[in-house]
Amino acid sequence: MSVKQDICVVVPTIREYECMREYVSNARDHGFDTDRLFVVLVTEDFCDTEGMRAMLDEEGVEGAVFDGRAREEWFEARGLSEYAHLIPEASHAQTSFGLLYLWANDRFEYGVFIDDDTRPHADEDYFGTHMENLHHEGDVETVRSDESWVNVLYQSDSDLYPRGYPYAAMDETVETTEESVDSVVASQGLWTNVPDLDAVRILMDGDLQGQAQTRTDADDFERDFVAAEGQYLTVCSMNLAFRREVVPAFYQLPMDDNGWDVGRFDDIWSGLFLKRACDVLGKQVYNGGPLCHHDKAPRSTFDDLANEVAGLELNEHVWEVVDDAAADADSFREAFAEMADALAEGDFAEWNNGEFLNYCGEYMRDWLDCLAELDALAAEERAVVADD
Repeated sequence: MSVKQDICVVVPTIREYECMREYVSNARDHGFDTDRLFVVLVTEDFCDTEGMRAMLDEEGVEGAVFDGRAREEWFEARGLSEYAHLIPEASHAQTSFGLLYLWANDRFEYGVFIDDDTRPHADEDYFGTHMENLHHEGDVETVRSDESWVNVLYQSDSDLYPRGYPYAAMDETVETTEESVDSVVASQGLWTNVPDLDAVRILMDGDLQGQAQTRTDADDFERDFVAAEGQYLTVCSMNLAFRREVVPAFYQLPMDDNGWDVGRFDDIWSGLFLKRACDVLGKQVYNGGPLCHHDKAPRSTFDDLANEVAGLELNEHVWEVVDDAAADADSFREAFAEMADALAEGDFAEWNNGEFLNYCGEYMRDWLDCLAELDALAAEERAVVADD
């Protein structure tokens, strides 16, 4: 019996695409069937797309490479060019294209996001652990704080807070319990070596090369956990697996390529949408293993700061807007639609670049419309097959 190809692996990359060699090797070393994987490399026109295709062939895994031109052709072939704007140019948020590709191919039951500056830990079954997390049923450490935020580094002896964690929620009091969970829809693997911090915190840690001098290791993540209902956390897309059902509520927002120069919050804010929807629907985001080794390339911390500063004040408040929305939703699609309305129609003039949130809300509505169009196309194809 052939193995079903049910996992879409999405890798945004412009340089280190060969990271996939180590992820494929890890899968084989741990007995994970690589026939389940389909790798989507999301890249740019100036990159070595032929080298990327050759790498996938050499590793014996199926996949596809989408530079800017290929993405345009993908939209055109489906009559969806009006939605091409959903994928920003030269932005990490291009991972959203991977979500569209997954949604358009109903054989995929799971997605995995991998950043090209990461590597799997050799002693951990990377894909197998993510799949186990998504099927977890039983007790797990459940974390909450008096600030309604969980620091994913709460087990560490350091004073680090990850990129996207609100400054107003720092110095929180943490409480942990053991609770049973049985509806995990996302598995966030954390990271050793270079921590995922914002530029302000990296500067405070005394590093000018965008990396932070304090490093993390496996001892900083001794226990897997979930954030309690009503609690938010940072969700980083460098090492993340998820079920197909969350795609409608997991759009990576139009960062970098916008009139307000807001960047660096695509996965952070999509994580807020996901967590709010999970709370409303009784689902969970599982955190901890599998760990990855993060080798962030040196770059100016001040460049990162310039990319982040336009959205820093908004980041302090987006979660509050989201927290007031989607209370009566019955699906991830409905939850996201209610959050989209809250952002598109809200008055955020008191915050710097508040209109960007209205802009995001409109894009979120377009995202749902695009998914609906893909659903309609899929229904037409099924009807044709049935008639044949």
